[in-house]
Amino acid sequence: MPSVKPRNPALGHDRILGTALALLTFWVGAAGAQTSDLVSRTAFRVCSDPAAYPASTEDGTGYENKIAELLAGELGRPVEYAWYPMSTGFIRNTLAAARCDVVIGYAQGDEMVLNTNHYLTSAYVLVVPSDGPLAEVTELSDPKLQEATIGVIAGSPPATHMAQQGLLDDIRSYDLFADRRYKSPPDLMLADLESGAIDAAVMWGPIAGPMVKDRGLPLTVTPLIHETAMPHLFYRITMGVRQGEDAWKRELNSLLRRNQDRIDTILREAGVPLVNDMGTALKSEG
Repeated sequence: MPSVKPRNPALGHDRILGTALALLTFWVGAAGAQTSDLVSRTAFRVCSDPAAYPASTEDGTGYENKIAELLAGELGRPVEYAWYPMSTGFIRNTLAAARCDVVIGYAQGDEMVLNTNHYLTSAYVLVVPSDGPLAEVTELSDPKLQEATIGVIAGSPPATHMAQQGLLDDIRSYDLFADRRYKSPPDLMLADLESGAIDAAVMWGPIAGPMVKDRGLPLTVTPLIHETAMPHLFYRITMGVRQGEDAWKRELNSLLRRNQDRIDTILREAGVPLVNDMGTALKSEG
């Protein structure tokens, strides 16, 4: 007759205690999820700069506005905006204050927000007159730029590359931070380029491309996709949500994945130069 081991009386208590703790954790977690989920289910609430043309504008004509309308339509909700200039305090006064639930355009890896998957990869560009001697230049190392007056945003990644190429002797710097309701460095750069005050401008592609296309300017916009030095001149752009709102992030990721082709169409129609995820070539269509 096989022997029967005596039952450990503590085993039952351990199981009961473990079950109780698991249930308590579930209840607390569920309650926490309910109280911390600040995402509106009646509107697609967007944190945005009212004067960030060509991306975001208060009249709704920017390409980020159109992407917001697309996603809101997929969710069956109207778009609502919390407007604030893209400057110091933007996240604190919009997303973190629960006035809105998503920032449409945010660089991947920024710790102030929880990033979705990226929906856009673009690069800095060289903007020059189409009929000028710099029209065929594709790299900052081109000797033709040594004698040129080049406009660049102070403190931006291309400024570092220009220093490496010895191009800082004859540059014109423009403000990195500005409230574009009152002063627009991109507008100033393009105006100086048109007037001949500068020979070339190095700008962020999603700003330069649409501005040149929208205004029908006789300028060539060339993505700087052949630069191998650091820092990178291409960036992946995501949407930003509050830290901890993983369910909302996953919902947006699903929306982005299903609508990527339509988003690309919006961006291309606006004039945004799209590059592949490694920033080494233009993104193929289709």
